[in-house]
Amino acid sequence: MKRGYIGVALGALVAVGAVLSLPSCGHDKKLVSIQVQPSTFTFLQPNSGQTINYHAYGTYIHPPATMEITSQVTWGVLGLADVATIGASTGTVTTQGGCGVSGISATAPEGTGGASNIVVGYGTVTVDNPAILSCPGGSTEQATLAVVLGGTGQGTVTSIPGGATCPGPCGAQFTVDSLVVLNATPNSGHSFLGWQGCTPTSGNSCSLTMPANGILVTATFN
Repeated sequence: MKRGYIGVALGALVAVGAVLSLPSCGHDKKLVSIQVQPSTFTFLQPNSGQTINYHAYGTYIHPPATMEITSQVTWGVLGLADVATIGASTGTVTTQGGCGVSGISATAPEGTGGASNIVVGYGTVTVDNPAILSCPGGSTEQATLAVVLGGTGQGTVTSIPGGATCPGPCGAQFTVDSLVVLNATPNSGHSFLGWQGCTPTSGNSCSLTMPANGILVTATFN
């Protein structure tokens, strides 16, 4: 009987040791996505005294969790600097004298995808003045933006405002003279090489002012 008790005790010690030797999930914590809120916001007129606070929420794995990370991301505006500016560490957007649509980006490291381990979340801010034809609320004329995916690699392209999503039907109608921001994301194991027909702004993003006769943009992946 004593030998049996000793065997059980040794077995228990071995089990406890095995559990303690397992790596902690906390050390493997990875940020996999960022959600920007509000996803869209519109100022009804250009006014540098107006502000809106954007917030970032991160989704993690190992262990799974979602938490606010507004002060931990780097904020940026993808588009015209005369439309809006943003506090890089606060997410506070301030309108400028112009009008148009700009993308809002929240960037943080510790992602699991991509060669540089960077995760980005996107939002949109619109500064409007319906009395001016070139502002978002002043023009109703539409033109076509077509996107082609080139190169030997694979990836996706999305637009701000939404409408163009590639792969798939890579085209959409946008208001003439409005700002459109395109974001390219390479698939795992692939890389993004650059744009044709669209001016790079930050990282894999570019912006263009929608011409009346439409435009063709090429995103090249390797």
